[in-house]
Amino acid sequence: MKIYNTLTKKKEEFVPIEPGKVRMYVCGPTVYNLIHIGNARPMIFFDTVRRYFEHKNYQVNYVSNFTDVDDKIIKKAQEEGVDSSVISQRYIAECKKDMEGMNIRPATTHPLATQEIDGMIEMISQLIDKGYAYVVEDGTVYFRVRKFAGYGKLSGKNLDDLRSGNRSLLVTGEDQKEDPMDFVLWKPKKEGEPYWESPWCQGRPGWHIECSVMSKKYLGEQIDIHGGGEDLVFPHHENEIAQSEAASGKEFAHYWMHNAFLNIDNKKMSKSLGNFFTVRDISEKYDLQVLRFFMLSAHYRSPLNFSADLMEAAGNGLERIRNAAERLRELEQTGTDGAMTEEQKAAADAFVEKFDAAMDDDFNTADAIAAVFELVRYANTQAAAGMGREYAAYLSKTLVTLCDILGIETEQKEELLDADIEALIEERQAARKAKNFARADEIRNQLAAKGILLEDTREGVKWRKA
Repeated sequence: MKIYNTLTKKKEEFVPIEPGKVRMYVCGPTVYNLIHIGNARPMIFFDTVRRYFEHKNYQVNYVSNFTDVDDKIIKKAQEEGVDSSVISQRYIAECKKDMEGMNIRPATTHPLATQEIDGMIEMISQLIDKGYAYVVEDGTVYFRVRKFAGYGKLSGKNLDDLRSGNRSLLVTGEDQKEDPMDFVLWKPKKEGEPYWESPWCQGRPGWHIECSVMSKKYLGEQIDIHGGGEDLVFPHHENEIAQSEAASGKEFAHYWMHNAFLNIDNKKMSKSLGNFFTVRDISEKYDLQVLRFFMLSAHYRSPLNFSADLMEAAGNGLERIRNAAERLRELEQTGTDGAMTEEQKAAADAFVEKFDAAMDDDFNTADAIAAVFELVRYANTQAAAGMGREYAAYLSKTLVTLCDILGIETEQKEELLDADIEALIEERQAARKAKNFARADEIRNQLAAKGILLEDTREGVKWRKA
């Protein structure tokens, strides 16, 4: 199995630290709002990576955090007049709903930054003791980037170039710093902000230290794979390497994997352009399995363009797979007698070999899906010619196995009956009257996930199938 390593800029044979085991850390979202489809790409891709390792009989320890203390979370909490934990817990719950809708398995551990503060204080203290960090008068702690000899090895950035040519990259508080490129490990509280006690001041951690500490606690000082979107290469992942390796004296992650950006109709997604979509927005128009299938239709290191036409094509492709799977299930019951031949088994196994070869080549999900479509075409041809029950069962199991690695469900989720829909709408109305808006939203989302869209009108609630 070969993986493109952002650190070395080449494909490398995957050799785990511990035979048969994979330690994998993927940066999760900052939870101040519903996740957007840009967040969904790394979630879907790295879930697929994990599934493939498990298919190859690796024991995977998969850690993906929630950043639950951050300026944006604090700002939203202040706007609503609630504690920041109210905001973060709300959107962690919403994120988990969207992940379930996209068939993303829960990580082995989903650590929360706010629950790992003691570990952060301990690592910052270590860095101070080793001379890699320093405290200024107001209690802010900074990391000395020039002290760490390998700084820039992941992003390929040079400190002198950054300092002279990219003023926008410099963090505020330059007058306190020994070097403008030094970054914050701990910062003092501001009025109305959450804070924790530390040896330096009442305050909270910088963003970068959080992932270093959570990775170390749940995976150890050295990990096999660290992943995330390419926007995290610099400064976040670069700073993680500096902190972790300065503290431990060991190589932090052996393989760094980064997915490319998602564009909308060939433009960068942004609220100002009006092309910003949450996963919840998409769920109101499409089955989220279609979104997952679409995300995997391109290689993860290639930029991906989101459009209605491409989603329509993904939906059609998914339907072809599901139709073939349904036909095979029928033939398991109605097919002819007779044992499967060695030639038949070999023909089916050849598609698995193609699939595995694609995934072994830097997780090329686009080519893996192409192998699935070849299997679908073959199965349809065999079905038309008449097929034995045993062979139908073997082809069915093969198709389901390959789709499961991709997180694609071969059976359409059971549709709700009209009476069930009306009953849920009545329950939602009762919840709204009782001011139980959380339950009302939950029912709306539950219906949306089943492809049922609600519209509140003066005449009452109207519904339609997406």
